[in-house]
Amino acid sequence: MDSQPVADQYGAPTGCPMHAGRQTSLYGPEFASDPQRVYDEFRAHGLAAPIELAPGVDATLIVQHEAALRVLQNPSYFARDARRWAALREGRVPLDSPVLPMMAYRPNCLFTDGTEHLRLRKAVTESLARLNTTRLSRDVERIADYLIDQFIERGSADLLGDYAKLLPLLLFNQLFGCPGDIGDRLTRSMSAIFDGTDVLRANGELTECLMELVALKRRSPAEDITSWLIQHPAGLRDEELKDQLVMLMGAGVEPERNLIANALLLLLSEDPAAPQRRGTGMMVEDALDNVLWNNPPIANYATHYPVQDVDLGGVTLKADTPVLISFAAANSDPALTSARQTLSKGAHLAWGAGPHVCPAKSPAQLIALTAIEKILNSVPDLTLAVPASAVEWRPGPFHRALVSLPVRFSPSAARHTATAAQPPVPSGFAAPEEIPAVRHDHPEPQKKAKGWWSSFLDVFRM
Repeated sequence: MDSQPVADQYGAPTGCPMHAGRQTSLYGPEFASDPQRVYDEFRAHGLAAPIELAPGVDATLIVQHEAALRVLQNPSYFARDARRWAALREGRVPLDSPVLPMMAYRPNCLFTDGTEHLRLRKAVTESLARLNTTRLSRDVERIADYLIDQFIERGSADLLGDYAKLLPLLLFNQLFGCPGDIGDRLTRSMSAIFDGTDVLRANGELTECLMELVALKRRSPAEDITSWLIQHPAGLRDEELKDQLVMLMGAGVEPERNLIANALLLLLSEDPAAPQRRGTGMMVEDALDNVLWNNPPIANYATHYPVQDVDLGGVTLKADTPVLISFAAANSDPALTSARQTLSKGAHLAWGAGPHVCPAKSPAQLIALTAIEKILNSVPDLTLAVPASAVEWRPGPFHRALVSLPVRFSPSAARHTATAAQPPVPSGFAAPEEIPAVRHDHPEPQKKAKGWWSSFLDVFRM
């Protein structure tokens, strides 16, 4: 690599869709319906392409495997600190843009470089290393039992909204040691951020509840990730603690729910060679590897900022402009055909690479494996309610995520939480029939509605 510019920024021939810097939107339904077609078109004309992540947010997407590794493994040329982002500094990015929560600088190990990154990452990795895998599996199973009992009597469910989306959110409340009220607000605000709903308000609520959690754990530490981060010799300040927690949830919730849901879709899809059987007959581990190769939960991310104009294989990447890695496109690079066919675990980029490689690969796979095995074993006649080809994919530039995963099965009685307080209905679902209110001559003050986490705690006192 060197800093010499080339004549054509994207190396595209005249007439190509990428010529003259024309951009392709990554946030519309057209891209969501068939992203691989877009990646193939990009790759046919070079290793990178200009894209629009959201209205007014431009970036470059790396779509070749070797080029992706060169960016990921060269921090001296490509920084992660989003304060370098020239367009944001100069006011050319809308402050209410739905992609800012995923891209704007926070003092955590995702957006830092050099010695600061090493200090923060060491605190995170050493705190994660204290997790007990047996306890983690038990926590996942207990949360899964609770969620399954919310829909097991219906005979139908949306395994995305009713299960895969909620399970990691509740699990992080457990791992962070959240009391009921803080956990309810944390679940609500993180859901809104991932869904792109009123992100400024949601980000404010997220900050408020995590700062309360940090203050609580400084006073009363326990056996949880928040307390371990506080106790770490790195001596993290409250703001740093809050942002490591944001990073852990951001890196754990959205990818985890997509990994679970995408693998369940694959496992429940009909095998054309044996249509009488449910699903493909795959082992759960093989389904997870297949998803990591072919439908990675985070498809495009790992934003880098060239520290100067960099020539990368004939493409000039401008200094202080966002350069994203397409893990999905890199994985489908024809150069990896053999590794992809054998589902080789060492070649795909779903976990990233370089100094910012995912520090939670092992617990993330354990969580997904346990959650999927639990639902398949608890509901043995689970089948898709629609053909696999009819499921919808959620638009967005970063993820490969389903809109819903409708299933049906034989109804049965709830086993663990039949007496639990009814949790809130997820957005987008019909509410249960309302119970008429009891009339009082002197009405009592209205009680605050319980959220998912406090309702769970009512059943399983931790």
